[in-house]
Amino acid sequence: MKSFQDYRDLEVWKLAMAIAQEVYRLTQDFPRDELYGLTSQMRRAAVSIPANIAEGWGRRYTAEFIQFLRQANGSRTELETLLILSSEIHLCPPEAAQPILDNLQVIGKQLNSLERSLQRKKNSP
Repeated sequence: MKSFQDYRDLEVWKLAMAIAQEVYRLTQDFPRDELYGLTSQMRRAAVSIPANIAEGWGRRYTAEFIQFLRQANGSRTELETLLILSSEIHLCPPEAAQPILDNLQVIGKQLNSLERSLQRKKNSP
């Protein structure tokens, strides 16, 4: 595993930040009556992904970092579901949601890869 000096060097964190920004832009056009519904829930889930990566990085133990990566992955799948729902109920066009959904799949693979790498590091003598 490549050694990083800061969580901001992690590609998964960078992509998660970009997705959070995209979700904020996308939800700006949602109806006002969704402000405390899907808009808020999608934004919180989107922000939770990079925030959990960063918080896990700041923890002292590898096991804690792994736990926060799992939480980030949970937020990722939550956001994915909310995006699909938003598209299906016509709050956003599918062509606006699809690039975000594609990047969420990439993040899922990156999170899983990072977790596996940390597990190996944790389990090595």
